[in-house]
This record gives sequence, structure tokens and C-alpha cells, in this order.
Amino acid sequence: MSIYKTYMRYVSQNILGMIGISFYILADTFFISMSEGANGITALNLVLPLYAVIYAIGAMVGVGSAIRFSLLRASGEDADSYLSNAVLWAILFSIPFVFFGGLFPQTIMKLLGGDAIIVAVGSPYTRIFMIFAPFFMMNSVLNAFVRNDNDPSLAMTATLTSSLLNIIFDYILMFPFGMGMAGAALATGFSPVVGIIICSIHFLKKKNTLKFVWKMPSIKKLVESCQLGISAFIGELSSGVTTAVYNWLILDIAGNIGVAAYGVVANIALVATSIFNGIAQGSQPLISEFYGKGDRSSAKKVLKLSIGTAIVFAILILGLIMTLAEPIVAIFNSEQSQALAEYAIIGIKLYFIGFLFAGINIAGCGYLSATDQAMGAFITSISRGIVAIVVCAILLAILFGMTGVWLSFAVAEMVTLIVFIFVLLRINKRIK
Repeated sequence: MSIYKTYMRYVSQNILGMIGISFYILADTFFISMSEGANGITALNLVLPLYAVIYAIGAMVGVGSAIRFSLLRASGEDADSYLSNAVLWAILFSIPFVFFGGLFPQTIMKLLGGDAIIVAVGSPYTRIFMIFAPFFMMNSVLNAFVRNDNDPSLAMTATLTSSLLNIIFDYILMFPFGMGMAGAALATGFSPVVGIIICSIHFLKKKNTLKFVWKMPSIKKLVESCQLGISAFIGELSSGVTTAVYNWLILDIAGNIGVAAYGVVANIALVATSIFNGIAQGSQPLISEFYGKGDRSSAKKVLKLSIGTAIVFAILILGLIMTLAEPIVAIFNSEQSQALAEYAIIGIKLYFIGFLFAGINIAGCGYLSATDQAMGAFITSISRGIVAIVVCAILLAILFGMTGVWLSFAVAEMVTLIVFIFVLLRINKRIK
């Protein structure tokens, strides 16, 4: 019961926090659809891969460093320098995004597939949110460390509060102030700033064990951390890779209106993905602590709990989508486009079948990282995040057009589940 209660506390709070992040992206989509229509949604969807890359780097450095911190601390070793090392590397990694986003937003939009109209609509948004890249990455780092330092409640509060304020300022800046896409980007950019401020409260608490040890950034510590953060990196990056590949395929098959429809599906899918990421990230500190102490039995119990939770949520989410697909799509179809509605309603039903497998894969990747199985985590993550989805999307699009595109997510996740089971069996056999 002790493991179960602790698991429920960590996972429930992380799910709420991750849902908070996805809801502010949904709010962006909704308000942009009201302000800019289908062109705005298309522009937003084209830049989502950039979001994914920024979040992926922040997650790799932050989650990986926090896992290494937990494992070393549980085994009684010195782990104090990992926080400051992660913060410094996050700042360094963010510099190219600030530079290219600030100076070349139009070029970036063109490279992502935007035509002249979409480039004009999306460039202000791209410039502003990329300038805030350091705050997105630092927020990921601090949130991961606070969560791993036995303060998941504060990490959740930071995420939910920053997301709520983002939604409020989305409306204020886009409509009363009339700033349109630029207002949406500013609201989104300030969100991680709020998260950083709230997470910093942890350093004032008596139970805080985190310390800033200011040294030159260590490549060795970065590599050690990134090996464990690779599944978090690919987990975040996968949505960007998927979005980019789908955008290119759908532009060729159905044009801008098809991409707008996919934008609706992709943004709603972010909510589902956030739930499973919350399960994985909530389980990770517990698994790392048990594994670091040599209690592999308890670590496996947490894995079973996380997979069971993922399956329950997958069934509930799929049932909800199958029942309410039309009204959900209608919320984001402010222009009442019949073509957009038809694409999105069919698409969301087929696409969400994949979460029956994706939930298990995300929980499984988290377990492999948390138990220092870097290679297993990499193999599983690279399969679901890049290789399987790209191959399946291209092949099925050629064979079945838009229907193939929508189904490719489910097929790729099913392939990845087979890979994960194989990897886990090999690891268990080796350990025995």
C-alpha cells in the first residue's frame, strides 16, 4: 500500500501538471482559430516541431540530470553539481534558437512548408516564442529537479499556474489588445518564466537538498545525464517529428486545409500524450530511488502500476473521442469549414487508436531510463519517436492517402510495443 499510495501521489500530480501544459497549447489553438481562422491553425501547426525540439532538449538535459541526481543520491554518492550543470547547458543550448528565431523567422516558416500567406501569419509568432527558448529549457530543468527532490506538489503547482496564466493572457493580448498571433506567442513565452519563479520557492524550504555548485559546464556530466534523458528527449521530439512528417505528407495530399485539420487532431492528441508523459514522469523518481537502492522488485511493481494506469487512461480517452469527435472538432472550426470538419473527424478517430499502444510505450521508455538502461531506452524511444512513425506514415500515405496517414500512428506504436517487449525480456534475461 505504501508503494501504491506514493505512486498515486506522484503520478496524479504529474498528470495534472502535464495536462496543464497541453491545455495552454489547446488554448493557443482555440484563440488562434477565433482570431486567424484556418490559416492561423496551419501556421501554428507548422511551428509545433520547433516547440518539440526546444522541449525535447530541455527534457533531455533536465530529466536526465535529475535521474542521475536521484540515482547517485540514493546510492550515497555526491550529486550536488548536476543541477547547476544542467542549468548552464540549457542556457547554452538555447542560444541558437534565440539567434535564428529573432533574425530569420520568415525563412524558418518557409523551410517548415509555409506559403506566402502562412509565412506572413506565422512569422511574428515564431520570432517571439523562439526568443523565449532559454526559459522553456530552464523551466524543464528546474521542474524535473524539484520533482525528484521530493516536491512533486510544487512542480505541479508551477506547471498548472503558468498554464492558467498563459490561457488568461492569450485572451487578453489577442483580443482586447488586438495583438493576434504575436499576443499568443508572448503569453506562451511568459508561461515558463512563471514556472521558474514558482519552482524556485523549493530552494527556500527546509526539505530542499538541491544546491547550485557553480563550475564550468561539464561535458562528462552532460553525457552521463543525456544517456538517461534520451527517452525523454525522443518522447518530446517524437511529436515534432510526427508533426513535421505529417505536415509535409498532408500538404501534398490535401493542402493547407488538410494541415489545419491535422493541427486540430495533433493539438487534441497533445492532451492525451501529456497524460501518459505524466504517468512516466511521475513514476520515474520512485523507480530511480528503488533501483538506486537495489530494490528491483519494488521498481518493477511501479512499472506494472504505470502500465496498468496507461491502459485504463487509453481506453477512457479512446471512448471519449469516439463518442464526442464531432463537437470536439467543432470547437476549433470557427469558420465552419466542411472540408476541415470531414478530415478532422475521421482523422481523430483513426489517430487515437494508437494510444492503446502509445501509453504502454511511453511508460516503458520511462522505466528503462529510470533504471539506467540507456541503450534499451534509446532503442525503444527511437523506434516510436522517429523510425517507425516516419516509415509507417510515408508507406501508408502512398498506399491509402489520408486514411493511411491517420492510421500510421497506431501501426507505428504497435510496432514499437513489440520492440519494447523484446528489449525488456532481453534485459530481464541478462540481469538473471
